[in-house]
Amino acid sequence: MRWRLALLALVVAAPAFAVQPGELLSDPTLEARARSLSAQLRCLVCQNESIDESDATLAKDIRLLIRERIVKGENNEAIRDFLVSRYGDFILLKPPFKASTLLLWLSAPLTLLLGAYAIYAASRRRPAPVAALSEEEERRLREIV
Repeated sequence: MRWRLALLALVVAAPAFAVQPGELLSDPTLEARARSLSAQLRCLVCQNESIDESDATLAKDIRLLIRERIVKGENNEAIRDFLVSRYGDFILLKPPFKASTLLLWLSAPLTLLLGAYAIYAASRRRPAPVAALSEEEERRLREIV
């Protein structure tokens, strides 16, 4: 039982170990900006985690790049724009609503609507009426049973 709790604690705490101590900036304000920015960006390797949570090498490289640009004095918007120009809108955990991301934004509602229609159409189908058994069929059925 203890090993299960230890494993659960490790899994829950794993994202906290993604940012290594050597990556942290000495200024807490700048570090907070870096963490805020990296929490908004998708890990391109894991694809379901932010780069702040990911332990992938590419995520670490992007975290370091963000910190370098913050130290140089760039604002968050400039850093985000640079990363989008380099990796596309896919790097954003919340991509903007525009023509190129329209399918991405509408896929979930369209899937929900198609599923609802399929359920509706299936419920509207009525089974074919079952013909009553003839007297001969009923007699044979009684004999069998």
